[in-house]
Amino acid sequence: MTGTPPGTPFRVGLVGYGLAGSVFHAPLIAATEGLTLDTVVTANPERQQQAAAEFPDVRLAPTPDELWARADELDLIVIASPNKTHVPLATAALKAGLPVVVDKPIAGTAAQARELASLADERGLLLSVFQNRRWDHDFLTLAKLLADGELGDVYRFESRFERWRPQLKGGWRESGDPSEIGGLLYDLGSHVVDQALVLFGPAASVYAESDTRRPGAEADDDTFIALTHQNGVRSHLYASATTAQLGPRFRVLGSAAGYVKYGLDPQEAALREGERPTPGKDWGVEPENLWGRLGSGESPLTGGGRPVPTLPGAYPAYYAAVAAALQGVGENPVTALEAAAALDVLEAAGRSAREGVAVTL
Repeated sequence: MTGTPPGTPFRVGLVGYGLAGSVFHAPLIAATEGLTLDTVVTANPERQQQAAAEFPDVRLAPTPDELWARADELDLIVIASPNKTHVPLATAALKAGLPVVVDKPIAGTAAQARELASLADERGLLLSVFQNRRWDHDFLTLAKLLADGELGDVYRFESRFERWRPQLKGGWRESGDPSEIGGLLYDLGSHVVDQALVLFGPAASVYAESDTRRPGAEADDDTFIALTHQNGVRSHLYASATTAQLGPRFRVLGSAAGYVKYGLDPQEAALREGERPTPGKDWGVEPENLWGRLGSGESPLTGGGRPVPTLPGAYPAYYAAVAAALQGVGENPVTALEAAAALDVLEAAGRSAREGVAVTL
């Protein structure tokens, strides 16, 4: 990284302008004080046109090699390209002397994630993982309820990331080639596992069921993961594209009360619609009729419990934390070693599903 003068925004090179790059990373980078989107890397002509239209001052490059060739002109590389490219691109960026943000999953294995963490440490560079669902509105709300002791001792945490997509969309995310690191276990599973570990700590054992349900599908599209945490909490985690009737996003059961929350965080939908987080504008705010409910002994669907105002979602907080870390005034918001711990669980889940056994970590 160059010696950026104080007050000068850090210049960001973004690799990839598909869903992750165009919907999540580019808008959030552009909205973050202290960061500026300098270069977008994509060889796709339509995506190049899209990037130029959305960010007229951005430079375009067809390959990442152009970033390494002018590493002294950049301060951060963001990798939002297909999963199989994460490790080689992060390695190249770190060896070029550049801090890195990698979209989840950082790698296909926990060992690879730890190797990248070691390389970053050796070079004295930031290596962060974009686990944006830590800043979902419902996750932030649940974390506050737990911190305030509203549920008592938690017995079971249920988390569902379910969709109804009976038709295949194609592309690498649905590929059966293991080298692509596709399927829901590593896609949505990366989110639900990370959230469970952040809330309830390390897992002691893992059991999973992973199925390929849709006609013509090659990769898992209906997966269940059961974790027993070291502290005794059990997490039941669902990731599915085949759910015709959606369950609650969270159901958390404790010794004093339970919390039930339906619906997804609104930030992704807003970003897909072209909305941008700007100062003074409500962002990540949910209408009152979608608030979760806290209580005991009654169904929230019949008005049981009390409504809990959902805290606003806060995806911009991730890149604000990255900027602070680059300035040396804040911590890495999501470390590669935290991502490696989640990959330990995902690898164990894959083995459990294949062999039909519980796996001890």
